[in-house]
Amino acid sequence: MERDFLPISREDLLQRGWYYYDFLLITGDAYVDHPSFGTAIISRVLEAEGYRVAILPQPDWRDPAAFTALGRPRYGVFVNGGNIDSMVAHYTAAKKRRHDDAYSPGNRAGLRPDRATIVYANRVREVFGDIPLIIGGLEASLRRFAHYDYWEDKVRRSILLDAQADLLSYGMGERATREIAAALAAGTPVEELTGIKGTCFLAKDPAACRFPAVTVASFEEVSRSKRAYAQANLVEYDEHDPIRGKAVIQPHGNRYLICNPPAMPLNTQELDEVAELPYMREPHPVYDSMGGVPAIEEVRFSVIHNRGCFGACKFCSLAFHQGRMVTSRSHESLLREVTALTQHPGFKGYIHDVGGPTANFRRPSCKKQLKHGLCKHRDCLAPTPCPNLDADHSDYLALLRKLRAIPGVKKVFIRSGIRFDYLLKDPKGEFFADLVKYHISGQLKVAPEHCVGHVLDAMGKPHIGAYEKFRDKYQRLNQKYGKKQFLVPYLMSSHPGSTLQDAVAMAQWINQTGRQPEQVQDFYPTPGTLSTCMYYTGLDPRTLEPVYIPKSAHEKAMQRALLQWKRPDKRPLVEEALHRTGRTDLIGYGPQCLLRPERPHREGHSAPAKAPQRAGKSHAKGAPSSPRNRQKPSGRPGKKRR
Repeated sequence: MERDFLPISREDLLQRGWYYYDFLLITGDAYVDHPSFGTAIISRVLEAEGYRVAILPQPDWRDPAAFTALGRPRYGVFVNGGNIDSMVAHYTAAKKRRHDDAYSPGNRAGLRPDRATIVYANRVREVFGDIPLIIGGLEASLRRFAHYDYWEDKVRRSILLDAQADLLSYGMGERATREIAAALAAGTPVEELTGIKGTCFLAKDPAACRFPAVTVASFEEVSRSKRAYAQANLVEYDEHDPIRGKAVIQPHGNRYLICNPPAMPLNTQELDEVAELPYMREPHPVYDSMGGVPAIEEVRFSVIHNRGCFGACKFCSLAFHQGRMVTSRSHESLLREVTALTQHPGFKGYIHDVGGPTANFRRPSCKKQLKHGLCKHRDCLAPTPCPNLDADHSDYLALLRKLRAIPGVKKVFIRSGIRFDYLLKDPKGEFFADLVKYHISGQLKVAPEHCVGHVLDAMGKPHIGAYEKFRDKYQRLNQKYGKKQFLVPYLMSSHPGSTLQDAVAMAQWINQTGRQPEQVQDFYPTPGTLSTCMYYTGLDPRTLEPVYIPKSAHEKAMQRALLQWKRPDKRPLVEEALHRTGRTDLIGYGPQCLLRPERPHREGHSAPAKAPQRAGKSHAKGAPSSPRNRQKPSGRPGKKRR
């Protein structure tokens, strides 16, 4: 069949001559048929297996009839909440409602419900009864166990129970999806699908688990005991390994959540096959009159070359979703994709990104993990790089040089996160030189996140000396090659472990660099991460030692203000923070001072009018207004902080 979008209406089905179809995919995003979007990947994978697939994007959850618009599928329904958690899509870190949604037509907010996976799945049960129902995507993946929910400020049970689904597919779901579909098409009852890696199910007896397993504290216990929550969270995190990982069992009342071990990541050939399925690489034309879908803009002329991330930042959802084992696509596949992009009518000669979760990861961190899995309780890079680390960038360098040579390509940029400490361990250094000469569009964004050692330890980030070494070398290379390219550090306020004194120290460090950051992100407790566990429990799950938690809105505002102390509207908060911490020595006229003293006004004279502030909008990094949010989706829309 000629390449086309998959059907989203009954009219589409009839145009194809379909009087039945096999699987329905329901999603909280608009339908964008591009390999950066999880729904597109799973639907095309099913199509490639020979199934008839229809998609229901952003149905009106208030109307049951919206869920029967395409009729009943023969085999089952897959549901996801969208490329990011629906609550993150809807609310800021301050729990304020967002006014836009890059994954919806016209950037319009409100086209999906809060907790979209649950709401959609419940509607499916209402209209289709006992049809096989599978939930997946990032929202389901991160909420598969009992989890702390920031928006309700309580522990919620596994999303599998609230969704009333039969199975939950977590991580990158191609393998699990194929197995589920084949079994259902063969007539296997969905309740018998208990042996598929990368899935969770509910059972009345833990003996239903088919894999070696470890049991963690029950939903009821982790709801009562923060220590039990922290211990369970660490086990769940540690067992997310496709080689050494065990199944994890968690009682919920009189039932047992059984989370089978993760599926193996796709190998290079399999990644190539998935990437080269017949995507249209555009939003469905039904959205043209609505203003299009903004999330496509960041990725339309970008390519994904890898999956997985061994960076192991504790605030990042990647480790609990894609996992820490890195796999990558072949040069040949990427060359074909970029060559095809040069024929796009909108292509101007610029490849915006050759990246992924972390751009400069093209291989596993060491050979040992290929046999034994990733090490428990040991990160590959932080606080210092492991002696076994393989930081050779030669393969990525060769790939970029080939892409630059394609006729019609003017520039190949890297806009995904660069892990600077990993780059510094490259024994050759050629990649750093090429990066500066060819692959930066005016500024390079990296994420030191903080400058205080114990805060960086809590984050799973290297100490600030590594960033400073990188910064200095970056400046020298720019001078050597006659470039004027900036280095933009991303910083985070109010992460667990960060006191007000630590925020003052970071403000001092920023002041010494001579450039105030453009973007500051408040820590956002998203489901499943170790940092969120710290936020909720006040314990570091790795040590069970207490961790300071900045929880009051006022303290968070002061910590953020300290990183933006030059803004006149932040002065009252900065001044209060300096008084609270006994750092009034930073109010003065010396180069180390953050604030100048306010001049007293003489009696009878009015205060001079303040100059109007330049209009502008400040975006915390990771907001869905930038398609590549801090949470890593099933595909890869937008930028993710490394």
